[in-house]
Amino acid sequence: MTQFRPVLLAALLAAAAPLPVLAQTAEAPAATVPAQTGHEKLFALFAASDEASMKRNPIGALFRGDMRYADRLGDYLTPEYNDAERAAATDELAQLGRIDRAKLSATDQIAYDVFKHDRGEMLKGLTPEILALTEVRPINHFFGFHTFYPTLASGKTGIPFNTVTDYENNLKRHADYVRLMDRSIAKFREGQKTGVVETKMTIRNVIEQLDTQLKAPVEESPFWEPVKKFPDSFTPADKDRLTAEYRKVIAEQVYPANARLRDYLKNDYLASARDSFGLSQMKGGVKLYDQQIANTTTLPMKPAAIHKLGLSEVKRILTEMEKVKAEVGFKGTLPEFFNFIRTDPQFKRESREALTQRYYDIGKLVDAQVGNYFKVLPKSPLQIRPYEEFREKFEAGGSYQQGTPDGSRPGTFYFNAYDLPSRTTPGEVTLYLHEGAPGHHFQISLAQENTALPAFMRFGGNTAYVEGWALYSETLGYEMGFYKDPYARMGTLDDEMLRAMRLVVDTGLHSKGWSRDSAIAYMLANSSMGKTDATAEVERYIAIPSQALAYKIGALTIQRLRKQAEAQLGTKFDIREFHDQVLNTGALPLPVLEAKIKTWIKAVKAAK
Repeated sequence: MTQFRPVLLAALLAAAAPLPVLAQTAEAPAATVPAQTGHEKLFALFAASDEASMKRNPIGALFRGDMRYADRLGDYLTPEYNDAERAAATDELAQLGRIDRAKLSATDQIAYDVFKHDRGEMLKGLTPEILALTEVRPINHFFGFHTFYPTLASGKTGIPFNTVTDYENNLKRHADYVRLMDRSIAKFREGQKTGVVETKMTIRNVIEQLDTQLKAPVEESPFWEPVKKFPDSFTPADKDRLTAEYRKVIAEQVYPANARLRDYLKNDYLASARDSFGLSQMKGGVKLYDQQIANTTTLPMKPAAIHKLGLSEVKRILTEMEKVKAEVGFKGTLPEFFNFIRTDPQFKRESREALTQRYYDIGKLVDAQVGNYFKVLPKSPLQIRPYEEFREKFEAGGSYQQGTPDGSRPGTFYFNAYDLPSRTTPGEVTLYLHEGAPGHHFQISLAQENTALPAFMRFGGNTAYVEGWALYSETLGYEMGFYKDPYARMGTLDDEMLRAMRLVVDTGLHSKGWSRDSAIAYMLANSSMGKTDATAEVERYIAIPSQALAYKIGALTIQRLRKQAEAQLGTKFDIREFHDQVLNTGALPLPVLEAKIKTWIKAVKAAK
């Protein structure tokens, strides 16, 4: 299971992140400056957009290794930010419209289409009507700076702490964090006044998250980690000064900001929060859910159709699970088989260390195979580690954090070792294929390492493509021979079932009025998930509606396109070329991807 890419956090905080207004260039004398080609105009627009975007959205720059704006987090949750971003997207679409798409190359037309789609979606998320439903709920237990920022500030995400300036910039980011926490309280108060509020469940979880952080002594907090690792080049005076400043800022600014948010949520907001769970039971929620589905899936789908698709996929996968049950000779019912896998000691890892070693071993097996399926491999290395204990309870089973384009910071596959007895071994291979290689690590690394692409395609993305590719990557385990063991096959079916159930449960919660408990019961009845995982999943869907729909919808699209290519190309079909076509232009909206693959199929068929 995958979290949002941290580089996109800023965009999500404002429901979308349009780029800043571009400066209008003066008209140059025709006699001295050659006219720009369509390609040159297009890429000049992209470059100017990206440069301005990094200044306004410094977290994205930070994760790309650009340290020019490393002393700030951004002015999120302010009207000024939203107004500037809205104006920027409008201006960029106007500039794009002055470029003749028909005269562009096929690749440039793809870039044109993606840019247009992205800016349009940004504007939809920045309307006053939508912001009135999103910004006033700035934090929940799955999404927010209160959990993202401590890890960023700890230095464990690869943000450099090599110079005195790096350490001082971190202190300046702390000040921005404090302002963001106070703005979050103000936004929550706006929602209380308008009647647009979070659920009691999500707020209780946030309170617990903040309690956990506040209980830790300053010297044991993530914010203190950089102090433990001063470079040897620092003078004793610098070390003493920075130690004192870090202690003062954390104790007198950061911790009090978290305490203010915790106390407000606990003593004031919680009583106003909703007892219900789904968006359809929130003021304005029906329209918001439709907008979020379109944004997440990049398709004009409706909740009822998605729910029906989910039920069909659940039924199909249950049939495959019955086959595995028969193969291993289990005599009970399928629910009894699920419970057997949940509880039998043979499916447990005895320690964090053993689980970590298993993922190392899986990585070596995958590395030996991927060259047969991919013509281009990432330059960036992949590291494997468990979540930090301060955040593991509320995290998914696994996630991926991208590295830097130059490979100086590796990509990271995180796995969850919380409540180890509740976790089972059959899903380990499929989780690695999804979060690590060839899933998120390949897709994200190959995009950002491709310097021929404009930056918004190297570093941007949409959930349906990103998560759809990762889920599709799980299916490659069949061809690679990893699912010959029936329990490993059960593990990947179980993970595929999870994504199918998401179509049912997410729409059930947010359009059909399902309760939290009924959603958990549905997941337990149709899979071998443990209750801890099922509960975390359902609470995730409640916190971030529609995001979980993208996995299955994206994967089904890629699988369908592959089948079309295989059927139409016959012996001309090359799996390495197909994967290259899917990956070599970054994360595309699904309609753009489909058009690209169909064009490629025609070109291959026509070639002698």
